Amino acid sequence: MQLTIHSIDTAPADSRPVLEGIAADVGLVPNLAAAAAGSPALLAGFDGLRRAVATTKLDPVLREVTGLTVGVAVDNRYGVAFHSTMLAGLGVDEADIAAIRDGRPPSEPVAVAVHALANEAVLDRGKVAAATEQAVLDAGLSTEDVLEVLLEVAFAGLVGLIDNLAGHVELDGFLSARRWP
Repeated sequence: MQLTIHSIDTAPADSRPVLEGIAADVGLVPNLAAAAAGSPALLAGFDGLRRAVATTKLDPVLREVTGLTVGVAVDNRYGVAFHSTMLAGLGVDEADIAAIRDGRPPSEPVAVAVHALANEAVLDRGKVAAATEQAVLDAGLSTEDVLEVLLEVAFAGLVGLIDNLAGHVELDGFLSARRWP
């Protein structure tokens, strides 16, 4: 389905203030948000989840590992490029980014547990194997951490739905170096 990548000027009137808020927060209107702007309700939901994710106490690397894991699991090319870019910016080893992009876990033990949790949560609709639950406990993740991983799973899943419905939203320039696959 062809989704219009709106500007603030071409978006429906009820989407414009949300796009303006996103632009104020991140310095531009990302193409994914611009594509969602065709529905003010969808854009409001996207922005609400985006803002909620930004308030989590979850380590930013673990949050991005979650997003990248979900992006790969649901074939979300926009999300894979975005989360790969963010992980690189956080100084994560390129071998770990490549592993996750290939559907494999990263090397750091806590990130391995988060990767498994995110992958199972998205693919099995929240059902997580006992071994994964134990790995999460062994990694020292709190209940709050687990729930915040789930929030990122939900947000990354929504991004994946939009991206896949659109037949893959055109990447913003700052994401093009991390195109996937």
